[in-house]
Amino acid sequence: MSLTLAPVGVVRSSLKRLEDCPKQGQENGPTARIEVDAAFRGALDGLAPGAEILVFTWMHLAERDRLTARARGNPDNPLQGVFALRSPHRPNPIGLHQVRIVGLDAEQGSLDVFPLEAVEGTPVVDIKPVLSKGRGEGTPYGLPWGPRISAREAGMIRETGNRAWQRGLMAGLNGNISLRQGDAMIITVSGSAKGRLRPGDLALVDLASGASAGPGRPSTEAALHRAVYASQSKTQAILHVHPPHLLALSLAKPGGDLLESTLFEADVWSRKMIRLPALQPGCEALAKQVGRAAMAYPALFMERHGLVCWGRDLDEALALAEELESLARIDMMHRCMADGS
Repeated sequence: MSLTLAPVGVVRSSLKRLEDCPKQGQENGPTARIEVDAAFRGALDGLAPGAEILVFTWMHLAERDRLTARARGNPDNPLQGVFALRSPHRPNPIGLHQVRIVGLDAEQGSLDVFPLEAVEGTPVVDIKPVLSKGRGEGTPYGLPWGPRISAREAGMIRETGNRAWQRGLMAGLNGNISLRQGDAMIITVSGSAKGRLRPGDLALVDLASGASAGPGRPSTEAALHRAVYASQSKTQAILHVHPPHLLALSLAKPGGDLLESTLFEADVWSRKMIRLPALQPGCEALAKQVGRAAMAYPALFMERHGLVCWGRDLDEALALAEELESLARIDMMHRCMADGS
């Protein structure tokens, strides 16, 4: 039997040499572009920014006569057959990459994806959607979380919400979380318990218009999140929490800098935060105020309200909130001890 395999496109990447490529896409794989040949552009119909796809590549620089290799090329690892490894060197060097679409121009055959660890010029042989069924409920493609909300993204938001709740940064139904998805964001809905999110607790919102694709009603602070994404291009995730020690400290210190500890860490982290005047939660004025401040600061403390942290991912946003709340707790403890109470 003879097989004929024709490329449907090619990878355009900042990775120009094999030595530049990470072992896996999740290990700092960059955003890359797939240029789909004109003959196959009709096959892009149905794809959209934010969707997760599987990209199949032909690793043209691989050594096809290799039957054994060491995991991650590490000489300390035992020699194994390549069918038991992810090594690019194998008889038929087909690469499998799970990525997210961050940009799409179907007319031009341009597909921007992240993260893709393939080297510049790698042929693309096929593209397929990621199927993710939720505990046997609903249908594939990320349901029942909602349209264009994948199980992976929902899981990231759910984990962040649970971690923030465990650390006391959120209580009851307060706070909100969002994750950028191309030209949209996935955000928690009003009335959801962030420590135990479940299907129906997330909504997809268009960043430009604010229109929601459901399934739930977006948080009342959705406009604030959109303002931060619009003003700060580095933002990929936003966390809005109600840290008790930081809020208590703000009530005890109506003016000036919130964190004035002599700890070395306090100087480092307090420089990342700005204190903003009190405005009604959910109002347009608050969204504009926070959006402007986000251009220069990754942490925005809103008087009588809470803390907004943005980051390149959810972990970075949560870590910043944790650091600031920890310093506020230390400050409060020091004040109590100094007062003898």
